[in-house]
Amino acid sequence: METVHKNRIDKDLMRRLVDGKASKAEIRSLQKFDPKDEDRFWAYLEVLQEKTGFAEKILLRISDHLYIVAKNGQRVVKCDCGHEYGDYRVNWKVNALIQVRRTAAEMRPLYSDDVYLPEENLVEIRQYYCPGCQALLSNEIVPPGYPSWQEFLPDLDAFYRDWLKRPLPDEQPDSFQENTSRELSKWLAESVSS
Repeated sequence: METVHKNRIDKDLMRRLVDGKASKAEIRSLQKFDPKDEDRFWAYLEVLQEKTGFAEKILLRISDHLYIVAKNGQRVVKCDCGHEYGDYRVNWKVNALIQVRRTAAEMRPLYSDDVYLPEENLVEIRQYYCPGCQALLSNEIVPPGYPSWQEFLPDLDAFYRDWLKRPLPDEQPDSFQENTSRELSKWLAESVSS
């Protein structure tokens, strides 16, 4: 069965792309579309929605396991296992499980050759895991004490309005405001008062 018709991608091919099972020939043919099919993003979201089984509408996939979904008037980060990390403008890593590797012995299992092993005391390796399914979500190699960095903060309203030409019904003036420090300040105030 042919899966590419008149510069359009069908759902079966999109599923194979999402699962990493599309052939090189199919991928090459998709790259040559001129112009690209306008509904490709929507087909992608539809496949992700079916694959995850989320009741909440997926607005954007942000990594292999993480999505921004619309839930009860909020936009939250959610793992494909269903675990929720909260407001998408707060770095999801502050709500993840973290393994920190500081010594050469702790780092060695991650490297095939000691030549590539980072020098201990100069860096640490932080591995972030989902509390729900224990999937490895991200790695950081940073100096000790360096703050956890937010890999991706999309301007969802601008993306939907200006790029996709389909504005979100709940556009918010502060949708592109990073809120991690505000959330951490709240936690600190709560811990001091208790």
